[in-house]
Amino acid sequence: MILFGATGDLAKRKLLPGLFHLAAAGMMPARYRIIGSGLPHDAPGTDDFRTHVRAAVDNYGRTGHGAGSWDPFAVNLDFAPATPTEPQALRDAVAKAEQDLGGPVQRLIYLAVPPDAFVATVRMLGVTGLGTGAKLVIEKPFGHDLDSAKALNRELRAVFDEDRIYRIDHFLGKEAVQNILAFRFGNGLFESVWNADHIDHVQIEVPERLTIEGRADFYEQTGAFRDMVVTHLFHLLGFLAMEAPARLDAASLHEQAETVFQALNPVDPARTVLGQYDGYTAEPGVAPDSTVETFAALTVEIDNPRWAGVPFHLRTGKGMTQSRHTITLTFTKAPQDLFGPADCTSGRDAPNELIFELSDPGSISISFRTKAPGADTRLDDASLNFHYADSFTAAHGLLGYERLLHDAMTGDHTLFTQAGGIERLWEISAPLLAHPPRPLPYRQGSWGPAETDRLIAPASWHLPEPRDGRPWQG
Repeated sequence: MILFGATGDLAKRKLLPGLFHLAAAGMMPARYRIIGSGLPHDAPGTDDFRTHVRAAVDNYGRTGHGAGSWDPFAVNLDFAPATPTEPQALRDAVAKAEQDLGGPVQRLIYLAVPPDAFVATVRMLGVTGLGTGAKLVIEKPFGHDLDSAKALNRELRAVFDEDRIYRIDHFLGKEAVQNILAFRFGNGLFESVWNADHIDHVQIEVPERLTIEGRADFYEQTGAFRDMVVTHLFHLLGFLAMEAPARLDAASLHEQAETVFQALNPVDPARTVLGQYDGYTAEPGVAPDSTVETFAALTVEIDNPRWAGVPFHLRTGKGMTQSRHTITLTFTKAPQDLFGPADCTSGRDAPNELIFELSDPGSISISFRTKAPGADTRLDDASLNFHYADSFTAAHGLLGYERLLHDAMTGDHTLFTQAGGIERLWEISAPLLAHPPRPLPYRQGSWGPAETDRLIAPASWHLPEPRDGRPWQG
């Protein structure tokens, strides 16, 4: 495995600890080498790189797993600097590693580098032959509009076959996201009501407590819509809204997800609220007159029989009250509703909701009303709750990046995004990108601009919850 950007933040927080956990769990190949790479001016030697990886594992890895596994893992780590014009040290390191491994060797290349380095790095891989027959894992964003996405895909395909390109969305690697498919298609109780006849609206919410955290160079070029909606929330929507695939394999799932994307109506700027948290323009590296959004909320609809008339409300932002990954399906009211707000102890007419909490380790909840004890017939709010941590051995699960790294090694494309779907999502985003509303200010630690509530009225956002005022324990 060649890991470009091996000393960067993503590698430190996710990739290197994830690879160590896979090794400790016995899920790495019997023989492997991991060669980190980066720019020569800050390149560590092999020993220093191993020290760096050990610190990453200690600070960001899971505790209590893989005791005694460090030394067998560390001997497989190496580092070689490289630039698009100076690749020889990396070529030499790869040649030595593959000679040491012996026999047929599969090469996996991971680009954990800034987007503006994608093309130059891929071209270098082509010129040097390092990309020949290799697999490529590439991080978002996959372009910044339709034209740039198409251009990037052309560059990738000039060196790699499409079936050897893995466009990674770590959200899709989460156990709780994958369980959406199992929950729906494995249970007739829910699949039978997964349509416009029974569902009033759907919400996908990914608020983040963190601000841009020193990533102004990236964020000023990207913004919340490109960073999160196109590359994450739309793909979650595809998982939620797809028709039943013929089989649970990569080709069938991709076909159904892309069918959803084709049916998505273009994003309407009039049904979109953008925001910018107070203090964003004072962040180091941010232009004082920046109009880049740190928050996006929008309503989209799917033009097909299953979802006709059902709004999908999406919301994400930086500097918000909580960090959550929550999907809420709100059901329609009963045809003959015998109980009104006056019959409920809470004094409100709460809808039935199915809530997926995707934050690891994840949970599923169903809200309903039941009769409160007593002589009169009054209703109270209740819920059925399933928590992964209480029901399964958490150590058996893989975090998002761990699952996807393993899938890339074994050649499983199921949870990776495809070129056609990505290009379609940029296509439907074109109206908003051409005419974005001006970002509205919002206070850090809030739920975004107040206009967001009016966007989905008469419905209301599921978050913050629960509605009895008690704080969420995450």
